[in-house]
Amino acid sequence: MENGCDNEKWKFRGNEELNAASISVRGVLNLLMHNIDPHHPRPTIMLGRGDPTDFPSYRITPSAVDAVVDCVRSFCFNSYSPTVGIHSARSAIAKYLSQDLPYQLSPDDVYLTAGCTQAIEIVISALARPGANILLPRPGYPQYEARAAFDRLEVRHFDLIPERDWEVDLDSVEALVDDNTAAIVIINPSNPCGNVFKYQHLKKIAETARKLGIFVISDEVYGHLVVGSNPFVPMGELASIVPVLTLGSISKRWLVPGWRLGWIVTNDPNEILKKTGIVESIKNYLDISPDPVTFIQGAIPQILEKTNKDFFSNILSIMRETAEMLYDRVKEIPCLTCPQKPEGSMVALVKLNLLLLENISSDLDFCLKLAKEESLIILPGVAVGLKNWLRITFAVEPPTFEDALGRLKAFCDRHAIKQ
Repeated sequence: MENGCDNEKWKFRGNEELNAASISVRGVLNLLMHNIDPHHPRPTIMLGRGDPTDFPSYRITPSAVDAVVDCVRSFCFNSYSPTVGIHSARSAIAKYLSQDLPYQLSPDDVYLTAGCTQAIEIVISALARPGANILLPRPGYPQYEARAAFDRLEVRHFDLIPERDWEVDLDSVEALVDDNTAAIVIINPSNPCGNVFKYQHLKKIAETARKLGIFVISDEVYGHLVVGSNPFVPMGELASIVPVLTLGSISKRWLVPGWRLGWIVTNDPNEILKKTGIVESIKNYLDISPDPVTFIQGAIPQILEKTNKDFFSNILSIMRETAEMLYDRVKEIPCLTCPQKPEGSMVALVKLNLLLLENISSDLDFCLKLAKEESLIILPGVAVGLKNWLRITFAVEPPTFEDALGRLKAFCDRHAIKQ
């Protein structure tokens, strides 16, 4: 009898593109969690992901829960959804986003997705024609790279400059573009940098994109989560200069990442995206992809209309306190530097000076040993495209964050090169 384990005889193999594109924040966090000492005397503190829902202060408002319960009990949302989303939800999102724009969005400008992750997947796939390329920020959110690799869409990176509040290096953008470049991605408020772009810089980005003949994909999943002095300005405000695809969701602002409701919005008063076939590609992808949960879609009008402003201001008040705490405490750790006080989102980048540490070979090595010794999870910068930096989530309960920063300092002191 032949050996059934002889792999050479089998015709099937795993998807090499998927395996090559498997680097992700989740994958790195899983690696770090495996390094946690199960016998550590203190509980694990997670500062590695933008999901604060484990903490009591970061809970969704009851009115949003009531909206979902009402939709489930109504029996009106048990059927399949239209592929582009339920009209009432699209209308409510168009109205919500239009509050910050100089024009009114139509429900037809809104396409609902299963969270912002699926919005990224759809947009990248819509652009992945043979030979095309896309411009991504470095550092950035690795989901874009992973999806582009899977779809064989070439990625070209432009730099964000820490000394200039993580602004886009527009000179590097111009040098990257050719006839096959489709779009530039910006993330504002920024994950992983924690900055919020000023209006004048956004305008320069729009003007540069127009000059180069490309459009802007603006990832605004952290929209309105601002803890500094720079106000959040949606890129859609500049859509008269350049067409904009806005990606967003209720995950971050409403603290419900598990509800998986996101959107793609065309800010395109000149209908350039429609004329070039981008909108058609998005619709075609939606025809073959899963829809967001129908009763969550049904609840969206009530969620957007009835969430009290105090809910948002209370969350931002806590985050403002922890952002200040991060900036101040890092100053007490010689091997770490925070180039600017966090302005928005839930995360910030801190620079790691390995020359001041012994027995630490890289940012990943730092985070693996930190997990083991202090039961503290921080994301290494290599996971977001910037080696020897650390991405720290500050959307945490203040007492827990104080404990975490104390552990971080103790670890750095212990590994500091002795003078």
